[in-house]
Amino acid sequence: MPKEFIYRGKTLEELRALDIREFAQYLKSRDRRYLLRQFASVEKFISRCKKKIQAGKPIRTHFRDMIIVPALVDMTICVHNGKDFVPVKIVPEMLGHRLGEFAITRKKVQHSAPGIGATRSSAALSVK
Repeated sequence: MPKEFIYRGKTLEELRALDIREFAQYLKSRDRRYLLRQFASVEKFISRCKKKIQAGKPIRTHFRDMIIVPALVDMTICVHNGKDFVPVKIVPEMLGHRLGEFAITRKKVQHSAPGIGATRSSAALSVK
């Protein structure tokens, strides 16, 4: 039997029943302040996500600083990482985090052989 998810003493069903302003009271101060000040844009984003899900379209956004609220749980949102859109499946453990935390903007550097002209000895080689 899977363990029941609890966030600050509330189950996921109880959190979904809360308004965004009520949910903000369970967040840390910086996130609470963001949600209370950007309440209209957060509501607009959630309603847009629900419309796109009903239409069967993928949700694509550049809104990396959006705080994950209970209404977004179980959605797949494609977050822009600067180059392309990375699909992010929202799970209950992500509550209170930001979307950008799950779409990494940097890749691991993979070095290979140096290019032509990179060293003094490679400058003398002929180019095929």
